[in-house]
Amino acid sequence: MILCIETATSVCSAALCDETRVHGLIEAPQGMSHASQLTVIIQQLMKENRITATDLDAVAVSKGPGSYTGLRIGVSVAKGIAYGAGIPLIGIDTLAAMCSGYISLHPEDLLPGTLLCPMIDARRMEVYNALFAADGTQVMETSASIIDKDSFSEFLSENRVIFFGNGSGKCRGIITGPNALFRDDFSLSASYLLIPSVNAMRNRQFEDLAYFEPYYLKEFIATVPKSFFPDKPE
Repeated sequence: MILCIETATSVCSAALCDETRVHGLIEAPQGMSHASQLTVIIQQLMKENRITATDLDAVAVSKGPGSYTGLRIGVSVAKGIAYGAGIPLIGIDTLAAMCSGYISLHPEDLLPGTLLCPMIDARRMEVYNALFAADGTQVMETSASIIDKDSFSEFLSENRVIFFGNGSGKCRGIITGPNALFRDDFSLSASYLLIPSVNAMRNRQFEDLAYFEPYYLKEFIATVPKSFFPDKPE
């Protein structure tokens, strides 16, 4: 059994999976603090399925890109569970997990030549994104992109591209054309880590507990409110 943890966006969730299916999934209410909710929903999930951490075969965590704070919390909890139970840690690319989830949810969309573009909001008009073929093969590397009218034009000229995720909504109306399709009904879930984590388990692709860090993609820049500084004398 693999415990899957997803905290890369505003949706905080945990799932228990084996090689074939999801045995349990709990999502914390949106807007609630990941720090206060994650361990609670994991404990509830384990209790409902009558298992303990020592019964797990591995812990899988969404490693990014995504929210700096969310990723830090998810990875820290996953590392703690893996270390305490003496089990492997699996890091899953968040965009790859989104792609896997979309493929399982919407097989009817996977026409020949279709490309999938998961997007995570990175503030303003920037998104974390990548491109995948309909079989899940990544065809464009992960990047932080500032979206304009020419974004993905080289792909849209020849391919149908489906944009989804919490960063896609703000791109509608900017990325246009008959080959650009947007899915507004997609929400990230720990259950989407099932297939990538099972593949990683089979291939023994485990993370080093001592050195594993989230894939932030961009440096975190802390801002200080103006009220922090005293007014300058005139």
